[in-house]
Amino acid sequence: MTQVTTEELTARYGAPYKWLVSLTVLIGVVAMIVSSTIINVAMPDIMGEFGMGLDQAQWLSTGFTAAMTVSMLASTWAVKSFGYRKTYNIAIIVFVFASIMAAFSTDGTTLILARVIQGIASGVTQPMGMVIMFQVFPPEKRGSAMGLYSMGVVMAPALGPTVGGMLIDSYSWHYVFFLSLPFCGIAFLMAAIFLSTAKDDKRPPFDWLGFILLSVSIAAFLAGLSNGQRMGWDSNFVRGALCLAAITIGAFIVQGRRSATPLLTFDVYRNPRFVAASAVAFILGMGIFGSTYMVPLFVQTVQGYTPTDSGLLLMPAGIVLGIIFPLTGALSDRFPPYILIFIGMFLFAASNYLMSFVDTNIAFWTLAGYVVLGRIGLGFIMPSLNSGALKVLDPRLIGYGAGAINFIRQLGGAIGVNILSVYMERQTTLYAHAINTMRHTDAATLHLITGALKRAGITGPAATGEASRFLSSMVSAQANVMGFRESFLFVALIFFFALLPTWYMRSKKR
Repeated sequence: MTQVTTEELTARYGAPYKWLVSLTVLIGVVAMIVSSTIINVAMPDIMGEFGMGLDQAQWLSTGFTAAMTVSMLASTWAVKSFGYRKTYNIAIIVFVFASIMAAFSTDGTTLILARVIQGIASGVTQPMGMVIMFQVFPPEKRGSAMGLYSMGVVMAPALGPTVGGMLIDSYSWHYVFFLSLPFCGIAFLMAAIFLSTAKDDKRPPFDWLGFILLSVSIAAFLAGLSNGQRMGWDSNFVRGALCLAAITIGAFIVQGRRSATPLLTFDVYRNPRFVAASAVAFILGMGIFGSTYMVPLFVQTVQGYTPTDSGLLLMPAGIVLGIIFPLTGALSDRFPPYILIFIGMFLFAASNYLMSFVDTNIAFWTLAGYVVLGRIGLGFIMPSLNSGALKVLDPRLIGYGAGAINFIRQLGGAIGVNILSVYMERQTTLYAHAINTMRHTDAATLHLITGALKRAGITGPAATGEASRFLSSMVSAQANVMGFRESFLFVALIFFFALLPTWYMRSKKR
């Protein structure tokens, strides 16, 4: 079969080709990424239907993210072996199959497996989409191209809970998995027209050992992290999982240095500015996925929002992103990347600092405004980070660099959600214990509540028992709020510290 190259397609379709191919990859990438967060607002319903605990249900999100993280590193090998068109369309077919499997799941294990398969397909397409758009735009417009790409990558997780909440309230959680299917069909047809079929003459060997070692390492680390609070950090399971993660990641690095075709090319890390960009990308992943996880959880568990309302809370931020990304993409072509990233990191840190003062009475639009401020920050970070990271690399390493920077960002998201979950649970428990200690020493409060219940007609032991239950619920609610506050503050501090590697990304003067 005659291969069709990107250059031939550019000559065939002329100047509009860069927009046609960008639309092709973005439709598929956005359709897949939206599934990464759309599940967040469905968690309570799924847990209730399948009788899943929070520790097990958490894998519906982290399983997807972990699988997506690992498979990103296989993207370059897949493109060299099969070409852009075949790789993209195979990934879409796998994703559609996994979505249907998830929609018709009858137990939690099947649903988690379907989510993992979805994550694998999604991970393969993301670096590929970035590389395609980086190649078809001229060098002076690549910042704008990364702005367009980033708009899809960040808007999808932001808008996923909004649409998901509406589907759940109107139908059921099963329908959230059908949302992406029409867009996958459109992307499949467009890829058959606009994507290149060129591939290497000889298929490069795949580093299966490295792939297995990395998969085991990430799975073991997340398993240990997510079960530490429940099973105890000194339990044999948690210690064994964390030790296994450390051993396998060490073996993965050794394998990467020895392999002729490593899964992760460590040559990209010889560039200090790319290393700094990777540190920023890791923290950015924590911020994107952590905030998208915590905000809907806060308003549903603390303020009693419906899934639709919690999703609508994130909609203004998504709209703002759609407006700001083209602007910041153009700015990244004119200003050094580190300046825009510095501004964005500061704004996102400020957003989370403001959210560290939330309480049960915070107004809808006040919290939505805090989220918008953070998303404006993301709008400054993403285009500049992607273009800045790839511009410093040798052209032969651009494909590997795209896979590496996406891998690091998603790894930050997978680990960040787990760390924030553990941190929030620990802080909630500590505050509950402290408040309970104060409550037991303050008999006057219990006496006042008991007196009010007696005046309402409840007398005897029933009044005392009801007063104690009421006070316990108040303690739980207050501790929960304090746990969220501390978690938002934790994210803010991380982003403030991330200003240091951001500053290091600046060009050195000769």
